[in-house]
Amino acid sequence: MTLKELESYLWGAATYLRGFIDAGDYKQYIFPLLFYKRICDVYDEEYEDALAESDGDLEYAAFDENHRFKVPAEAHWNQVRQVTVSVGQAISKALNEIQKVNAQQLQGIFGDADWTNKERLSDAMLCQLIEHFSSKNLNIKNVPNDELGNAYEFLIKKFADDSGHTAAEFYTNRTVVRLMTLIADPHEGESVYDPTCGSGGLLLNCAIMLKEQGKEYRTLRLYGQEINLITSGIARMNMLLHGFEEFNIVRGNTLSNPIFMEYDELQKFDIVLANPPYSIKSWDQAAFTDDPYGRNIWGTPPQGCADYAFQQHIMKSLKTDTGRCVVLWPHGILFRDAEREMRRKMIESDCVDCVIGLGPNLFYNSPMEACLLICRMQKPANRRGKILFINAVDEVKRDKTISMLEDKHIDKIFKAYKEYKDIPGFAKVVKNEQILENGATLNISQYVSRLEVKDDAPKLSFEELLEEWEKNRNALHQAMEQLLTE
Repeated sequence: MTLKELESYLWGAATYLRGFIDAGDYKQYIFPLLFYKRICDVYDEEYEDALAESDGDLEYAAFDENHRFKVPAEAHWNQVRQVTVSVGQAISKALNEIQKVNAQQLQGIFGDADWTNKERLSDAMLCQLIEHFSSKNLNIKNVPNDELGNAYEFLIKKFADDSGHTAAEFYTNRTVVRLMTLIADPHEGESVYDPTCGSGGLLLNCAIMLKEQGKEYRTLRLYGQEINLITSGIARMNMLLHGFEEFNIVRGNTLSNPIFMEYDELQKFDIVLANPPYSIKSWDQAAFTDDPYGRNIWGTPPQGCADYAFQQHIMKSLKTDTGRCVVLWPHGILFRDAEREMRRKMIESDCVDCVIGLGPNLFYNSPMEACLLICRMQKPANRRGKILFINAVDEVKRDKTISMLEDKHIDKIFKAYKEYKDIPGFAKVVKNEQILENGATLNISQYVSRLEVKDDAPKLSFEELLEEWEKNRNALHQAMEQLLTE
């Protein structure tokens, strides 16, 4: 199948649920069925390959060693396809059986959807859904890992677009993910951690980037924790459908119960990439005041906003030599008064490498502007005692509901970060002392004015300015006409 055909096929499955199930709940039914179908089709493919290799030896073809995952005959897709009554019960039983016999890899991966609720999922609807998935063979020959992984990412985005406020829980704008990965610069053999991993896009992108560079991406060690059961299962499926097996994604509350421990303290990683849930109000502030993991290095955040609880958890999870992090936040983390003292201590520790202001609408269902907070445990000598501010609020392509970074935007921002020097109206290197004197504010506009113009910039004549104004006026007129037409 072409990628376009594959995307149409996958999104077509969701249309059977429209009107019966909220868009935000599509993922808990479509993703498990897709993964279930893939497992069974690949099992059949492996069986046929083993059969050909052994000149028709049926016993050899069924050996577990010839299969990536075990699929008991009674739990195979083809068996469920024959069921027409209590279809949800048959699906649930099959998924549980597959999880059971592949417990080390797949335990809990299918989530906890209520397949037997006929008020939501009638037998007729489930039969239609199963027949839709049955119309294509999802084995590796027909749909290689990379293609299925890309289509899966497409489906994640479509669900995010369709589900509104729930999108941010499991989907981070992929163009921002690419920028974050470039800045983090993962290397072979390194460990990458996301404490609020959602569908795993940030982790996955590190492996994909190394693979695109022709490097040994399988040496990258990926770790993620996600509080939501369904979303953590989606992240694991995401990895497997892309063909990656060396990862460890667990379910749990990172603030109250961090899972990754080593020698009775938080495990340390080379890279942390994260888009934490912002401004959480319901969290255990009292426990963090006397945190058993020593994460309150700068203090205890206010009850109404746990942002700096996550940021301090991230800092405590970095290796002391190679550790670096790139975290996506709303701008409030840069200047809120309630967090001033924590911010002051963070700046005094000289771990802040760069602050990048991004444009609006990069968060789903929110017009707020986002920023990247980049920290390093060991900054290069030429960056010590300084912070680079990049005001990239205009480097964005705006759409009706969601914005994105185009390649030219990503290239410009990344180049400015690498060069680490003043660019009038765009980037400014500021000493820590100056920032502390400014009340420890990291508010980008206080250091980089978009109105700055280079002294040697060409001056336009009145005629040239008039021509430029006319172009912009016509472009605005065309855009308004198109918008009204739509």
